[in-house]
This record gives sequence, structure tokens and C-alpha cells, in this order.
Amino acid sequence: MSFIEARAILEPIESSQEAEDFLRDLRPEVLVLPESGIVEVFNYGRNRQGLIPLWVGEGDLPTPDFICEAATRSLAAGETFYTYQRGVPELRQAISDYMRRAYGSPFIGGFVPFSPERFFVTNGGMHALQIAIRMVAGSNDEILVPTPAWPNFFGAIIAVGASPIDIPMCFEGTGAACRWSLDLDLIARSITPRTRAVVVNSPSNPTGWIATHADIEALLALARQHDLWIIADEIYGRFVYESDRAPSFHDVMDASDRVLFVQTLSKNWAMTGWRIGWLEAPPELGSIIENLVQYSTSGVPVPLQRGATVALQQGEDTVASQIDRARVNRDLLCEVLGHNARISFARPEGAFYLFCKVEGAVESRGLALQLVDQAGIGVAPGSAFGSGGGNFVRLCFARKREDMVEVARRLERWLGGLGGGSAGPNL
Repeated sequence: MSFIEARAILEPIESSQEAEDFLRDLRPEVLVLPESGIVEVFNYGRNRQGLIPLWVGEGDLPTPDFICEAATRSLAAGETFYTYQRGVPELRQAISDYMRRAYGSPFIGGFVPFSPERFFVTNGGMHALQIAIRMVAGSNDEILVPTPAWPNFFGAIIAVGASPIDIPMCFEGTGAACRWSLDLDLIARSITPRTRAVVVNSPSNPTGWIATHADIEALLALARQHDLWIIADEIYGRFVYESDRAPSFHDVMDASDRVLFVQTLSKNWAMTGWRIGWLEAPPELGSIIENLVQYSTSGVPVPLQRGATVALQQGEDTVASQIDRARVNRDLLCEVLGHNARISFARPEGAFYLFCKVEGAVESRGLALQLVDQAGIGVAPGSAFGSGGGNFVRLCFARKREDMVEVARRLERWLGGLGGGSAGPNL
């Protein structure tokens, strides 16, 4: 892409010649990184009196004390120096033990145990994703992304000079009896000689959809047939409502399969601000990943790793309580909105988002801004999640029940045309 092409799609920044000169010397892939549609609505509604913020993907609970205390002890002990690029051994062992408890074995058959050598500590799930993408794709490559999908997938792919190929999922049904499903035929038809990988996010942010065992087998078969990598975002794999965990590529893969797993401690243990996660990869890639950590962040601070270690070792009650809390809120929202003929959504099977569309709404950005102004609710516009997001909005329901009761009340009033005293929804 030329400078002129890149500059043409930018929002106006500065009209000065100096600004143009600076931009001219930047890489095109940096110039065309998309702005977050979520951040736009966030900034629009920031500091609104009485607004209930459901736009970002985090809950309202602070990190539990036992995790914070482990980090504090580490600081008091003077663990403030450079450390292992791959992560401290104690945390890598804790990750391995946690994965064994949750998933049994990394491979089908269950004969091979999880090894700490499969795990690499990163500065959050986003860092793990960036490393995974950087290893498998670059300029002129393509990565398939079923949408609706977390916007950061697109940004991370574009940042390395590759192209995200948006593959819309199927949304079928009406009202509260809807469902999302993969279009496996479209995925297969979208594979070209330039395709390097497929991103699979299950359970899904933003839809709450969970890939079935058959879905995962079919995707793995395509990857094997075309020598593709799979980048598996299974961050919400434990955050499910009808079983202990979601189906995983661990259930069907063998040691020769090209699967990279992105993980984080952000969601299950209320640690979004800690910025700590891990990448799971074949141990044979260890020296490559270590180099990529060294040349990006030079490792994760030891006190954060100490907190992460006890989270994995002692945090099962925290995980269970977070899921129970979200389940109550999910059921409340689905009950209230399920009786309104103007709303369509698939009941989320996992994660903590409700992704719904309003009858008559033609674009989600305006809808999200209206909900800020007329209902006092901050939501994420579906357009931020790719073409599959269309005229949907995402609500994060990982908050205290009192907030969700009020959200349900405001939505009922808004949909009924009261709009908190306004003329109601203008669709």
C-alpha cells in the first residue's frame, strides 16, 4: 500500500505540512491500523452522570486479596530485577498443573502430560496474540477471522503487514431463539495460497458462542489439509454455564498439529489491569518465543508472576464465584429482553457478554450512542467486531446484580419508547 492510499483512509489528524511529513515516513501498516469503535463510544459517554458502563470486557470486582498479597510479598522481598524471559519456573509449573486439572492432556488420547515447557508467560493475552501472529504471518499473508470477533485480532494482524480476512458467521432465528454457527464451507472457500492461519475464539467475545467438538474437528482438518496454523483463543474456556469447560483443540489435536493457544489471567481471576497471560506452543518453538519476548518486553515483572502463581494454585473458588455471578446476570437479561419482540439474540453459552440487535436499527454506532444519551447505558457497537457484527451491540454483564437490574429496567423503558424522558429510540 502506498503512502497516498494509506493517508486517504485516515481520519484527519493535522493539516500542517509537518504532520504530513511525519506521516509520510511511517510504515503503511501502522497508518492503517483501525481505531477502536468501542473506544469511540467509551470516550463519548465518559464521565456521564449515572451512566452504567457495559462497553469494555471486564467485571467490576477488584483482584482478590490473596493474589495481591502474593505480589506485595514479592515486592517486599526485593524481587524487582530482570527475570526469566519465558516466565519464572514456579508460574510455568503452576500453569502446567492448572491445565492438567482443567484439560487433562494437551493431546487426544490423554497419554502425554502437560509440561511447563509448553508455556510462555506474556504481558497479557494481547502480547501472547501478537507473538503468535508474528511467528506465523507477515507482509502479504492472510489470516482468516470468523466474525463477530474481538477487534484486537484485526489490529494485531494488520500491524505485522498481513491481511485479516473477515468470515461472517451465520446468525439464525428470531427473538431469543437465535443461534450462531460457523460457516465452514465459507471458511474453506476463503483459503488461498496466501492464507497462513485461522483465528478461533471459543467461547466467543462478543457472542458467547461455543464451538462444538465437530466444529473443532472440522477446523483442524482444514488446517491439516492446507498446512495452516490455528491461533486458538480459549481465554473463556472455563467461563461456561452448562459444563465444566468448553470443547478445546486439546481434545482433538496431536503433537504434530500447528496450534498456538492464547491465554490470560484477566477474566477468570479479575486481573485485567495486571497485564499477565501466557502463550501455549510446541516446546520446539521455545527459543523463538523467548527472543520475541526479549525484543518486545524483556519479560513480565516477578511480583506480577507471583500473584499469577497463587491465582492458579488457590483461585478455583474465585473462578466459580465469577461464573455464578455472571450466570445470574445473564439469566436476568435474557429473561427481560426475551419478552421483547424488537430484540434478537442468542443466549450466551460462555463468556460474559450479550450480543443483541434491535429491530429497525441499521447501524450499531448510532445505536450505541443513542443508548448512552437516551438510556444511560454504555455498550460496544457491533460494527467494532467485523462484518458479522452488523447492527448488533454488546453488553458486558460481569457486574453486580443491582446494576444489571437497573440496566434491564432502563432497556425496557427505552424499548418501550420512554427513553428516560426522551422521545424514545430513533431507529
